[in-house]
Amino acid sequence: MAEPVRLSKLMSERGLCSRREADRYIERGLVFVDGRRVSELGTRVDPDCAIRLDDAASAQQAQRATILLHKPVGYVSGQPEPGYQPAVTLIRRDTQWQDGRANQSFHPAHLKGLAPAGRLDIDSTGLLVLTQDGRIARQLIGDDSDIEKEYLVRVSGRLDDKGLALLNHGLSLDGRALRPARVGWQNADQLRFILKEGRKRQIRRMCELVGLKVVGLKRVRIGRVRLGELPSGQWRYLRPDEHF
Repeated sequence: MAEPVRLSKLMSERGLCSRREADRYIERGLVFVDGRRVSELGTRVDPDCAIRLDDAASAQQAQRATILLHKPVGYVSGQPEPGYQPAVTLIRRDTQWQDGRANQSFHPAHLKGLAPAGRLDIDSTGLLVLTQDGRIARQLIGDDSDIEKEYLVRVSGRLDDKGLALLNHGLSLDGRALRPARVGWQNADQLRFILKEGRKRQIRRMCELVGLKVVGLKRVRIGRVRLGELPSGQWRYLRPDEHF
């Protein structure tokens, strides 16, 4: 028989919510295990049990905002750095993209607990996801995330077939092998990278290892969600019909 596991850990692993959120739901009696309400923190359960959230918890999750931002150069994706502003400061009423398809209007409550789900370097542009939803954060940046991220990367320098093959598979950073990537020429001076991981300054460091210098880097897709025509410095809500 399998060893019992902490309920909050199991809820996080199943993508129901983050562990912190699970503890809050358990405390409020909003979690059912095999049809039985559980309200004691630290409860251990069978790893194969059925878990259901109360309707109140599900409704609360549905109200959490996920925002797509076209980050410009010069903004940091996470914590503020001296002389630079975090990208979240761009989430304002006047910067919401009015494309005629907006499904909701900006509300200041959506800034509370809003955090980037992944990084985008200060000198990089493109699609940055910020979310209040722990399920989406885990989907995009959890240890077992398998979501593709696509980048257009302008480079200078010479790249032979061997170097291109190494970019696809065979490079290591910080003593750890990189996961296989899909890298190919988009045009004469631009490469297309499709990665399933996001180490710090990964693409720039990969390019340096094969003798290239990155001149410009833009993320254009995360999973099934594309940057599209979203203008630089503007943002929009993830629509109900969109999924990563």
